[in-house]
Amino acid sequence: MTRLVAIAAAALGLLPAGPAPAADVSGVWLTNTGDAQIRMAKCAPNSPAMCGTIIWLQQPHDANGIPITDAKNPDPAKRSHPMIGTMVAIEFQPASDDPERLVGQFYNADDGQTYNGSIVARGPDALAVTGCLLIFCQTQTWTRVTPPPPPPHASKTK
Repeated sequence: MTRLVAIAAAALGLLPAGPAPAADVSGVWLTNTGDAQIRMAKCAPNSPAMCGTIIWLQQPHDANGIPITDAKNPDPAKRSHPMIGTMVAIEFQPASDDPERLVGQFYNADDGQTYNGSIVARGPDALAVTGCLLIFCQTQTWTRVTPPPPPPHASKTK
């Protein structure tokens, strides 16, 4: 009988729902300083985790026209890799205590360090991005980059 009541209650929507899924943070985001764009996407096709990769830099080359590299990476083998393509948001997943907040790690190429962090959607076009070192945290706002409109189709002339 208890089982029948539970099934009926579930069918009527009377049982509490599971945790709400985190907002979709997929897409391209402009950092708060406007000097980089980060593409947030699933880390792997079947993974629930989100990762962010640099896809655009305001200044992608040094004064000599050479691509900026990940010079401070703790792994010497990665120091010659271009910054475009570098993963800076690593394995962000819903927090166990708040599914609207994604938690993971941020890689800071300025110092080569990785920091614990969180991402919270602030509407469809803004992210509150927080990185922490011990108890000291800093929050930035990233804004969604809207893709440019497609180019007009060339008219065919005969």
